[in-house]
Amino acid sequence: MESTVAQKLDALQKLQAIDSKLDEIKKVRGALPDEVADLEDEIAGYETRIERFDESVKVINDEIAASKNGIKDAEKLIAKYGEQQMNVRNNREYDAITKEVELQQLEIQILEKRIKEAQAKIEEKEGSIEETKNLLEDRKKDLEAKKGELDTIEQESEADVKKLEKDREKAIKGLEDRLAESYEKLRNNVRNGLAVVPVKRGACGGCFNTVPPQRQADIRERKKIIVCEHCGRLLTDVEDEIVEEKPKKKRTTRKTTTKKKAADKK
Repeated sequence: MESTVAQKLDALQKLQAIDSKLDEIKKVRGALPDEVADLEDEIAGYETRIERFDESVKVINDEIAASKNGIKDAEKLIAKYGEQQMNVRNNREYDAITKEVELQQLEIQILEKRIKEAQAKIEEKEGSIEETKNLLEDRKKDLEAKKGELDTIEQESEADVKKLEKDREKAIKGLEDRLAESYEKLRNNVRNGLAVVPVKRGACGGCFNTVPPQRQADIRERKKIIVCEHCGRLLTDVEDEIVEEKPKKKRTTRKTTTKKKAADKK
């Protein structure tokens, strides 16, 4: 059986009331969920940075090891050339071997310089790693504190949230898909999350723009779904302003004295 317009409006009002309560619970949490997410991202960034530093240090250490092996190879060649110099047959061979020895000595100097530069890089990287680790520890402490605060709030409201979410599921099932989609779209497009509002004091309860009297009359009849022509919110009811009557002042009568009455008679 298809729901009447009045029933649809009632369902929308109920759904909005549930969502407003859920919004209030979220407000209590404040910015904590975002702060927790930001800290988790920051921690992940620091951990990635430390991993990259460690990888860089490993590469530099491999370069140092290669340079040290190069020095050993050069020293072996120098020793070999030294033995060959003892058995040369002429000056030309001696000069050629001497040149090779000098080249290997120069290679050793270059490799030693590379090792020193690499060790300086490692010291710099290790300093950055230490600094990043300290930042990481501080952020982890902040995250633990924020998570503890958020967990406390969530535990306090957990039962209410679960009940409201169940109620919301039931309420949204009572709406046709097209209307439910329109409601969700409106909820996402307005700041305060109010997609369904009444008319208060002749104005839309969402954007506070005036609603014409004829439109108010149509809303009261509840025969069709009416939206605010300014903000697009669904207008489901008209709340009449209650005017308090001021208490009437009592009339006071002046009493005349007996002497005055007697004088008047004369």
